[in-house]
Amino acid sequence: MKELKFETVFKIFDTIHELPEDEQILIHKASSVLPKAYAPYSHFHVGAAILLENGKIVTGTNQENASYPIGLCAERIALAAASSIHPDLKIKTIAVTIKNFNKPTLEPVSPCGTCRQVLLEKEQQSGEAIKILLKGEGEKIYVLSSVSSLLPLSFGSKDLK
Repeated sequence: MKELKFETVFKIFDTIHELPEDEQILIHKASSVLPKAYAPYSHFHVGAAILLENGKIVTGTNQENASYPIGLCAERIALAAASSIHPDLKIKTIAVTIKNFNKPTLEPVSPCGTCRQVLLEKEQQSGEAIKILLKGEGEKIYVLSSVSSLLPLSFGSKDLK
């Protein structure tokens, strides 16, 4: 028998001002779209902003539905928009921010499993890592260098060939 251990390595920044300017801008963009989220049931707003390789930024927000399974996460909406509008451009970074109207969520929140899978597929498709910036309602920011660090033992296109 062999035992393996998975670890997620990420950096924690105490304030947005410790980040490079382009990453600060991306987090601000993700936060600026939070009011556009449609979350009448959970009251948990999520904003995402994607930085493309040409410097353009594409945003998205979560969109709930009374039939819960058909709601969409901010990350997947931003990814779909980026892929539709700029299909030939690679994604460099995605920033995800939240606002919880039920109670403050100070710590950053990670993408759900579905979003992790979709992000991983995009990362595998491009052949380059996608950096992830996560920010809650507090000052801390988590920075992950690759989507693959969020999804060990992942399933992807390579498994279908």
